[in-house]
Amino acid sequence: MSADIVLSLLALLFLALVLGAAVVWRRQGSGKQVILMMVLAAVIAANIALWVTPGSSGKALVEAGPR
Repeated sequence: MSADIVLSLLALLFLALVLGAAVVWRRQGSGKQVILMMVLAAVIAANIALWVTPGSSGKALVEAGPR
């Protein structure tokens, strides 16, 4: 799989987790499941940011890999 596809799927998963956590919170109130979903969404967002943020060389990790 291409890195672009993986990053796109991660972005969609991030959105699904945030929206899903909002729905669960509205229906059931604050709970452990909502917190865990938001923590996982934060981890995914951090991973995306690490891969697309340019480093000291001016290239992002996603651009540095073999194509």
